[in-house]
Amino acid sequence: MPNRLPMPPAEPLLNAPEFTVSELSQSLKRTVEDAFGHVRVRGEISGFRGAHSSGHCYFALKDESAKIEAVIWKGVYVRMRFKPQEGLEVIATGRLTTFPGSSKYQIVIEALEPAGIGALMALMEERKKKLAAEGLFDQARKQLLPWLPEVIGVVTSPTGAVIRDILHRLEDRFPRHVLVWPVKVQGEGSAEQVAAAIRGFNALPEGGKIPRPDVLIVARGGGSLEDLWSFNEEIVVRAAAESMIPLISAVGHETDITLIDFVADKRAPTPTAAAEMAVPVRSDLFVEVADLARRTRACWQRGHESRRNELRAAARALPAAGDLLAIPRQRLDSAGVSLPRGLKANTHAHFRRFTAAGAKLTLRVLHGQISQADHRLTVCGERLGLSARSLLRQRRDRFVGLEVRLRASKLSNAQAQRNTIARQRERTQRLAERASRALATLLHRLDTRVANSGKLLSALSYRSVLARGFALVRDEAGHPLHSADSVGPGARVEIEFADGRVGATADLDRPGPAAKRPPSQHKSASHEAKPTPKRVGKPVDQGSLF
Repeated sequence: MPNRLPMPPAEPLLNAPEFTVSELSQSLKRTVEDAFGHVRVRGEISGFRGAHSSGHCYFALKDESAKIEAVIWKGVYVRMRFKPQEGLEVIATGRLTTFPGSSKYQIVIEALEPAGIGALMALMEERKKKLAAEGLFDQARKQLLPWLPEVIGVVTSPTGAVIRDILHRLEDRFPRHVLVWPVKVQGEGSAEQVAAAIRGFNALPEGGKIPRPDVLIVARGGGSLEDLWSFNEEIVVRAAAESMIPLISAVGHETDITLIDFVADKRAPTPTAAAEMAVPVRSDLFVEVADLARRTRACWQRGHESRRNELRAAARALPAAGDLLAIPRQRLDSAGVSLPRGLKANTHAHFRRFTAAGAKLTLRVLHGQISQADHRLTVCGERLGLSARSLLRQRRDRFVGLEVRLRASKLSNAQAQRNTIARQRERTQRLAERASRALATLLHRLDTRVANSGKLLSALSYRSVLARGFALVRDEAGHPLHSADSVGPGARVEIEFADGRVGATADLDRPGPAAKRPPSQHKSASHEAKPTPKRVGKPVDQGSLF
């Protein structure tokens, strides 16, 4: 071995100042904050579990070989247009600092944005699945557009070319009353303004000072995905879904797709096309109305001529008026001849009856009838007075007896009711105590059953097997594969691990599933090492084994 020179003993640093741990931590904190006052960091979000109970967010940013802790304070998180999500690649802007409690450095994020078009597309696709699962894109929610709206509401920028194109197209087709709600269509706060405009139009009262629109157009010109991102925000999509006024989405060009297009009642490829969907062409309506008027006039003339011909045919089939009135005229003449004789005979018959009745009406008969009636009236009056006095005495005696019985019955009934109420109160208290004990026992049993069922479900779930390092292999149709013979050469398979799925391709030189091998080959093949699946894409959403 080579000879090593002896190391001189280290000189004690007798004059070096002594620091406390807190002083050293504060010094390091000031050094890091002064050297890295403001930085932009690109990395993948790791360990994000949502906002803490305090409202702050704690997670980490990582790349292939390093990781840095990150924190977003509650006030900043609430104002963020783009929210952090697990596994998303972002560009974070903030300042570096240290946390003395655990001797580590971290970045306090003040702004967050996705890193590139791929992250935005992934976020958009995830948000689309979430909103579709809530039923916001169902066709049953779509409303029909009015055929000829009186008032059209437009949500767009007042300074762009979009509003001029819409107004010009409406003027050419069918001029209507247009209400413009000016908003920002790009940048910070634009999504909130668009959502507020949609809700503001819906909040207008019908018949108010400002007319309520019959149809809404949300429009913006073309641009990149970042420029159109405001119309992918959840607040805008939900406001469009809640709109009771039919809504036309005209965001971007025909190839631009945003989430508001799926929830809108109608999607227009361009703002000009949205104006064409909103109103018909007035000149075409004039031509159609004139054609309908001509057809109506011709139809009326044909009907009138047909009814005239039918009337003439019916008139020719009717008999002459003289023939129809000949017999009634003859009966009238015969009745006119016999009428005077009948009147005279009727008069003589009534005169004879009147004379016979008058002979019976004399003063003596009338005086006798009046005397009899007066006597009957006097006798009836005396009997009525006696009956009334007798009935009054009977009713008085009966009422006195009833009063005495009622008083005694009232006292006894009140005492009985009080006793019954006391017994029912005691019974109710006993039943309430028994019910409380029974409810507590039942809830305890149900909690125990739920806990045992949860443990049994966790024990029987195939995901616990995946968590121990095993994997589940499916074919392209999603069916589980139980043997290697069922995998053909070059077949596409999907391998599910505990934390996600990966796609793989079988070796091209392996025998097909139908090939038969001798038992010795099977035995040797079982000891061969299985090829490692080639990872071809990012993990997709975890599916179900069943």
